[in-house]
Amino acid sequence: MSSTKISYKVGFIGAGNMAKAIGNGILVSETIKAEDIIISAPSDRNLAFWKEKGVRTTHDNAEVITFADIVFIAVKPQYFAGMIEGLKTTKLSVSKPMCFVSIMVGRTVKSVKEVLETVKGISGPFEVIKVMPNTPSMVGTGCSVMVSDKSSVFSSVVRQIMELTGVCEEIPESLMNACGALSGSGPAYLYMVIEALADGGVKLGIPRDLSYRLAAQTMSGAGKMVMESGKHPGVLKDEVCSPGGSTITGVHELEKSGLRAAFMNAITAAAERSEQLGK
Repeated sequence: MSSTKISYKVGFIGAGNMAKAIGNGILVSETIKAEDIIISAPSDRNLAFWKEKGVRTTHDNAEVITFADIVFIAVKPQYFAGMIEGLKTTKLSVSKPMCFVSIMVGRTVKSVKEVLETVKGISGPFEVIKVMPNTPSMVGTGCSVMVSDKSSVFSSVVRQIMELTGVCEEIPESLMNACGALSGSGPAYLYMVIEALADGGVKLGIPRDLSYRLAAQTMSGAGKMVMESGKHPGVLKDEVCSPGGSTITGVHELEKSGLRAAFMNAITAAAERSEQLGK
């Protein structure tokens, strides 16, 4: 697999699942050579995968910033302050133009930039881009949203990187927490749907492994129908529901249980929590 080559060096501060998904997308596509990627983590445990791929690894976040042109900040928001304080104690000194890509929930572009500006060792011009990926990015079917300034020098490259893991939509920052609650948190809710469908199948005598496969493929196929048919989900639902049939009877039970309201409430609650985490 090959794609348009990227001439920038890329770094990751944090080696969790999202960093792994994005970095692996780069490696599989061969858009950036392994030796032009660096990743840091506090322990060797999270770096083993990268060492096997030939990626440069370190425990020093300052080394990542010194080496890379584009740095993904892939730490949890509650650890960001500690990361910054750590950088202030190093001999970091960079004056090159660069880009920081934050995947931290709740943190605005402005707040991340203001905090990075307190690090005296970063003296050159830099921009901050916000990206919110989701876990299906780990299998190349992710859905990411991205916020960048219209004058951004790096936005097209960052979007290219994110599209290696699935789709990437540019949005206004005012929608970031809402989109994060939908596409970022959404997989967890849909995994629960798959589990519940499979449990229903097991209750009726379907072996569990078969029930999981049927439920997961049904979910995947339904999503593909929405994406490729161009039809409203309600229309597609109606096409499955025969008058007086079994499907509309099941739909009636879901409506009685408040399914729609439960999902809407979950998205709202997740967005509100993201707002809290950013304060």
